[in-house]
Amino acid sequence: MDSSLHQPIHTVYGGAHLFKSTTCGKLAAWAQKAFAEYAPDPAALTEVFGIPEALAETVHARVAEKLRRGPVVEDFRIDFEDGFGYRPDDEEDAAADNAAREVTAAVQAGSLPGLFGIRIKSFHSGATKARALRTLDRFLSRANLPQSFLVTLPKITAPEQVAALLDALQPYPEVRIEIMIETPGSIFILPQLLEAAQGKCIAAHFGAYDYLASLGIAASEQHLHHPACDFARSMMLTTLAETGVWLVDGATNLLPFPPDVHRAWKRHYDNIRHSLYNGFYQSWELHPAQIPARLAAVYGFFLEGLTDASTRLRNFMDRAAQATRVGAVFDDAATGRGLLNYFQRALDCGAISESDVPGLTGVTVGELGSSFDRILAARRSV
Repeated sequence: MDSSLHQPIHTVYGGAHLFKSTTCGKLAAWAQKAFAEYAPDPAALTEVFGIPEALAETVHARVAEKLRRGPVVEDFRIDFEDGFGYRPDDEEDAAADNAAREVTAAVQAGSLPGLFGIRIKSFHSGATKARALRTLDRFLSRANLPQSFLVTLPKITAPEQVAALLDALQPYPEVRIEIMIETPGSIFILPQLLEAAQGKCIAAHFGAYDYLASLGIAASEQHLHHPACDFARSMMLTTLAETGVWLVDGATNLLPFPPDVHRAWKRHYDNIRHSLYNGFYQSWELHPAQIPARLAAVYGFFLEGLTDASTRLRNFMDRAAQATRVGAVFDDAATGRGLLNYFQRALDCGAISESDVPGLTGVTVGELGSSFDRILAARRSV
């Protein structure tokens, strides 16, 4: 796995039976078309999402630029689980073989995103485990894999399931894994799951709907804002803090089909803002027309706080990282680190550009990913 990779803003899921070498490019084109049709100007962002008029023009321009220049799809998963379903063995075998051929063609064409992988079935039962391993073997043995390739394991209930996946991946040492937290018990064994992953785990995905169903929450009340989801996110955030494992939130299951595109966009936008508020900077897309709402939510989140964050960080750097006060806000080294992280994520997602960083922050792009102590030590030695 390339150590220079930054966390993507989303993972796009698609059924294995549908994947083609051209899929990611087509998804990008559909997202661009949806934005042009349903948000043709900044006023639409204000009307649909409530983005202030003063900010809507900038957000609209940044979204349009991202959709035009890409990469629009930052992370993609070929899904052999819920997005594929349970099919006869010969049908899943054929899908795995075809997916391997299409991925090989996409690698040769250079048409895959920076992160890419597959989701297999769970290891929860003997039957699904056997099917998952069979699919994994058929795919990996036939595909020319991209550099940054991931295998996502769903519905984990025990560390032994993670260990079994690593055993299966021994012939492929460059492949990394993701774990899915979808059951109440898995929330409390996160340290054991990471230990079983032996440093191979790049991300932990929260499967909200399976999780809520396991708790007995009524179907009508299963949504990403449910307090039970906030508890699970908080547990994941606390347990995985400073481990380097990315946190990934779940999907919005209301899809943007006409005539309710704007209603579906607003729900997706609100869900993403809630994820960002809870420290989850990545979540799922199930349809390409959701991507414009994603970009509007992420860019708006970072841009609306840009002026205040810039003033605080520049003031903090000017005073050589001593505790400072800007207005009624008091900053010390801990919140200063948070400000650096804020600008790093704003840069990574495309809300700001590299040329914006020095003027906004008082630090260089290279310094942005460092610590205050290292920045100050380097400057004192000059």
